[in-house]
Amino acid sequence: MVDSRIEKLARLLVSYSVKVCPGDRVIINSGTMAEPLLKEIYVQVLQAGGHPLIMCSLPGTEELFYRYASDEQLRHVPKPLELIMETYDVCISIIAETNTRALSNVDAAKVAMQRKSRTELMRTFMRRAASGELRWTVAAYPTNALAQDAEMGLNEYEDFVYRACLPDLDDPVGYWQRFSARQQKIADWFKGKERVHIIGPETDLHLNIRDRIFSNCDGHFNMPDGEIFTGPVEDSVAGTVQFSFPAIYEGREVDGVRLRFEKGKVVQATAQKNEDLLLKTLDTDKGAHYVGEFAIGTNEGITRFTREILFDEKIGGTFHIALGAGYPETGSKNESAIHWDMICDLRNGGEIRVDDELFYRDGKFVIV
Repeated sequence: MVDSRIEKLARLLVSYSVKVCPGDRVIINSGTMAEPLLKEIYVQVLQAGGHPLIMCSLPGTEELFYRYASDEQLRHVPKPLELIMETYDVCISIIAETNTRALSNVDAAKVAMQRKSRTELMRTFMRRAASGELRWTVAAYPTNALAQDAEMGLNEYEDFVYRACLPDLDDPVGYWQRFSARQQKIADWFKGKERVHIIGPETDLHLNIRDRIFSNCDGHFNMPDGEIFTGPVEDSVAGTVQFSFPAIYEGREVDGVRLRFEKGKVVQATAQKNEDLLLKTLDTDKGAHYVGEFAIGTNEGITRFTREILFDEKIGGTFHIALGAGYPETGSKNESAIHWDMICDLRNGGEIRVDDELFYRDGKFVIV
């Protein structure tokens, strides 16, 4: 029997997150482990009148690609992928890893080369998403690999995932609509504000948000959700930040990351583990040295680090920045082939001041 929560999640993604309409061309991305959820999404898209296309990857093929691909093949961008990115109306991506460590020993320079080749794809995605031409969302399907990363059993992890996405099983859409209304008040508070100062353990960071827009992440782009974010003024980030949790990139952990910024640019980067990966990824392109996103996690139902950014960046009491591409709808002008989120915990002694006014302390909002 299919878990009834799978059907509820599929319906939530199709009817609320991306709101599939008759005639929409819908690409559904995932791996074979997510088959039960993919089938439910497929049915929901058909019932909504959309035209679904499933693009399903086989376990181990990405590892094989990096092992055998020549430089020319690493730089190649398949034409069907370009066509999908340029013309499809909806993209639903499901994370369903079978081995999150498959790329642990891949040369970071190869990954950077492949990422750089897809700069134009990223640019197209960002442009069409900002204009509303492309509606997209990302969710997760519980697998043993993801459960192991989170240090949970599979049944426990299933409960964690579905509880985060479906806090109200009887009315999931209503829950996220109510969540959205509450969170919009926080996003609105930032209108007209300029200076942000973040203080935390080994962290003293300044950035400017003048004329930038804060997005209310309420279950449309991610499921689960729970953050507000913007793109800081590109040359404004200054100071130092030490991230509390490992930064995960292509399944590899970069632990103990510490960055120093001057005039918006990373001028010093160190890590206790996999520092070479950090440095080579920063060298992907010019935009990789700048911040495309500043965000505050607001989901108080997610309290622990799981090594899956879909959940971890939402942890209530944290903030994160993303190196690389910013979202144009926030006003960000930063372009890059990468978008790498890194998380800092403010629940024990951290604070955020906005225009010198205390806004956030010990992981809690004190104004809104």
